[in-house]
Amino acid sequence: MLGLLAAAACMPSPAAGPGPTPQAASASQSQTFPAPLADNQKVTISFTNYNVAQAGIGKEATEQLVNEFMQQHPNITVQFRPVLSPDITTKTQAEVVAGDPPDLAQLIMADVEFVANDLGAKPLDTIVPPDEFQSYVQGEYPLHPRGLKLAELNGRLYGIPYVFSTPVLFYNADIFRQAGLDPNAPPTTWKQVKSYGEQIKERTGKLGIDIACLGAGAADWCWQALVLSNGGRVLSEDRSTLMFGEAGAIGAASMWQDLVQSGVHPASITTDFVGDGFGAGKTAMYLQTSAVQSALLTASAGKFEIRTAMMPGFDDKPTRPTNSGSALFILANDPAKQRAAWELMKYLTSEHGYTIIQSKIGYLPLRPGIVDDPKYLKDWVAQNPLVLPNLKQLDDLEPWVGFPGPNYASIRTTMMKAVEAVVMGGADAASTMQDAQQRASQMMPSHS
Repeated sequence: MLGLLAAAACMPSPAAGPGPTPQAASASQSQTFPAPLADNQKVTISFTNYNVAQAGIGKEATEQLVNEFMQQHPNITVQFRPVLSPDITTKTQAEVVAGDPPDLAQLIMADVEFVANDLGAKPLDTIVPPDEFQSYVQGEYPLHPRGLKLAELNGRLYGIPYVFSTPVLFYNADIFRQAGLDPNAPPTTWKQVKSYGEQIKERTGKLGIDIACLGAGAADWCWQALVLSNGGRVLSEDRSTLMFGEAGAIGAASMWQDLVQSGVHPASITTDFVGDGFGAGKTAMYLQTSAVQSALLTASAGKFEIRTAMMPGFDDKPTRPTNSGSALFILANDPAKQRAAWELMKYLTSEHGYTIIQSKIGYLPLRPGIVDDPKYLKDWVAQNPLVLPNLKQLDDLEPWVGFPGPNYASIRTTMMKAVEAVVMGGADAASTMQDAQQRASQMMPSHS
C-alpha cells in the first residue's frame, strides 16, 4: 500500500557534494548525456518495484505497462526486482553496497535525501538534455508543477512521482442519512467532523471517523498533512531544525486525541479497514489514501454508498495536503542502462501511463489535463467521481518531508511513537511531542 515506511538501516552517509545546480548543468557546454539507444542496441535493465511484489491490481497494472513498453521498445528488456514496500529501501541499500544496484527503482519520495546521498540516485539533469526534459514535462498534457517538486532535493530533481495520493475523506452516505446529516454536505473542518461524529454515534451507534495516519501502513505522510494544515511543520524549511514539538503539531495531535476521547474515533489502530472498519459499514468517515478506493468499493458494493470529500481543515486555516507514495529514481551507472531506464520512466509517467495508474490502481495522475480528454480519463472520471476531491487537492499539494541524515528513519519513528502515545494512549500532547522532539534532535546531523 502507498505510504508504507521503508525502514532504512541507519548507517553513516558517504560524503556527497552538492553538485551543479540544474541551471549550471544545463548551461554547461561540456555536459555529456547518455546517448539515445540505437534501434539494434540491446539493453537489459532491472526495475525494483513494490507494486509487483504482491498480487492484486497494482501488480497487474504495472506488468501491463511494462509489457506494453517492451513491445514498443523491443531492444529494451525489463527485469523486475519485486520487493515489498517495507523492505524496499533496505533491500536496495544492500544491493548498492554489493555493487549491484537496480537500474530503475520505485522508492519512497520522503526518503529522497537518503536515496540521493546513500543509494546513488542520479540527478535527472545529468541524464537528460534540458530541451528533451522540457519536452517531456510539457508532453501532450504538462506535469503538474507542484508534483514535480516532490522528489527534489537542494534544487535538483532526482525522481519523477510515480504512484501517490493525498489524504481523502471517504464517507458513508447511508450512515449520514440515518443520522439526519446531509450527504451532500460533508464536513470541511475538524470541528464539524467531531460534531457530525457525535450525532452519528448518538443516532446510529456507529463510529464517526477513523483517521488512518498511524500504524505500519501509514508512515507519517498523512500526519504531516494534519500538522501543515494547522499552521505547523515537522521540519524547518532549511532542513536544520525539528519542529514537531511546536504548536502546529501539538494542536493537531490534541484534536485527534479529542476525537478518540469523545468516542467518535476508534481507540486503537484499525488493522482491517475492509472487514472491521469503514469498509464493513461500521464507521461513517475514513481519512486515507485513494489507493484503498478499489478495495472499499468492492467491500461496499450493494451494501452502502461511498462518497469522497477533500481533507478537512482547522477552522479558517488553509488545508495543506501532503503526498504519499513513491517516485522513480535512476540508479544505473552504465550510460546505456541510464538511457533505457529514462525511456521506461518516461513511458510510466506518460499520459497513457498515468491513465492506467489512476483507473486501475487509484493513484493520482501527475498530468491532470488527461481527466478532461476522452482518449484518457474523461469517461472513467465521469463514472468514478470519487477521484475528484483527490484531483482538486493537487493544486494545494505540499511535499511529504523526509528527515535529514543517516538517522532519518529513527527520527520518523520517534515522532510517530509520540503521536500514537498522545492519540491512542491519552498522553499529554505538549510534553509528549516536545520530549520526542528533544530526543530526536540528538539524531539530527550537525549543521554549521
